[in-house]
Amino acid sequence: MDERFNRWLLPPLLALLFLLIVYQYVSPACPGAACPRRPPASAARRGGGPEEREEEEEAAVMPRLAAKFPFARGELCRRVRFDMRGRDVIVFLHIQKTGGTTFGRHLVRNIHLEQPCYCRAGQKKCACHRPGGDKDTWLFSRFSTGWSCGLHADWTELTSCVPAAMERRGCAGNRTLRNFYYITMLRDPVSRYLSEWKHVQRGATWKTSLHMCDGRSPTPDELPTCYEGDDWSGVSLQEFMDCSYNLASNRQVRMLADLSLVGCYNLTFMNESERNMILLQSAKSNLKNMAFFGLTEFQRKTQYLFERTFNLKFISPFTQFNVTRASNVDIGEDVRQRIEELNFLDVQLYEYAKDLFLQRFQFSKQEEHQKNRLKRREERRLLREQRAHQWPREEAAEIAVTEDYNSQVARW
Repeated sequence: MDERFNRWLLPPLLALLFLLIVYQYVSPACPGAACPRRPPASAARRGGGPEEREEEEEAAVMPRLAAKFPFARGELCRRVRFDMRGRDVIVFLHIQKTGGTTFGRHLVRNIHLEQPCYCRAGQKKCACHRPGGDKDTWLFSRFSTGWSCGLHADWTELTSCVPAAMERRGCAGNRTLRNFYYITMLRDPVSRYLSEWKHVQRGATWKTSLHMCDGRSPTPDELPTCYEGDDWSGVSLQEFMDCSYNLASNRQVRMLADLSLVGCYNLTFMNESERNMILLQSAKSNLKNMAFFGLTEFQRKTQYLFERTFNLKFISPFTQFNVTRASNVDIGEDVRQRIEELNFLDVQLYEYAKDLFLQRFQFSKQEEHQKNRLKRREERRLLREQRAHQWPREEAAEIAVTEDYNSQVARW
């Protein structure tokens, strides 16, 4: 009876023992503790590698810009091999009331240079000589060479005047070997127009400007004045807007365009609509092809792009002034609309310039992120290789110690 009972009991016991053994192998390896939770789906999609995290961080930092104008890569990537020791020259086209005075001072007083510009106390101009004792200058601007091509010379004047002006200064070298890199600053047209009105209201005239085009200045009939007497101080905004030949209107387009394409200041050379179209397209083209331009409303971005373009560094960061004389002017919507109509070409140019400027900034930032990411990847690769070389040596050292210990034990 006992033998039969044992024969029937043994198979179930063996089966139970087999199941317990199998369970030990297939059960989760977290005895005595709760197993960790699975990562959420978002974390699984992100991936755990540093490369994947960097890509997500870059996408979060640099969201895609809603661009209005299509620009090629070469138009966004602005890098010049500026040779300060050679014959390269930065030419600053200073448009009135665009923050050009502040930017011009940055150029002569706020750049890390091997040989800083020499600025005497009480004098506006500074001597910006090339390193190595060369008396030649690398900067053509109001605060370095003065108004050598006329007060607030425009693109038409500068491009025909600067090479000869550099020669007249007695600068060594053949002018055909020089590289001239033009730069400028732009500003929101309404703010710039109001700022110029306030400046003229205080007595500014700029009447000594030459306005040279095709070898001559305009006649009084081609360029009449808006006032009688020495200046236009005390002018009201309404009077300022009512003068049809006020140069404040569309000043930025006119100063960046090639005026010889439209007969200079001769308004009878072609019809008005054709003239406006040519001026705007010329200004856009010249602005796009300049080495650099900044926007008054984006001081830090302006600083960043200039530094990236010329591989130069400013000492102190630019400051964004949100309160200006123009911002303190209280105007109604009807007056703002009138100013925009008077500056309709500048409005279109600024829209174009702002889009190009922000695309260039985004492109440079993405390029910088990509460069830093590749640098970090290379550092990680070198670290992995270093560890791979270290581990065999460490293992060999451990084996040698063990063998030495075993040999000593054997002798004992």
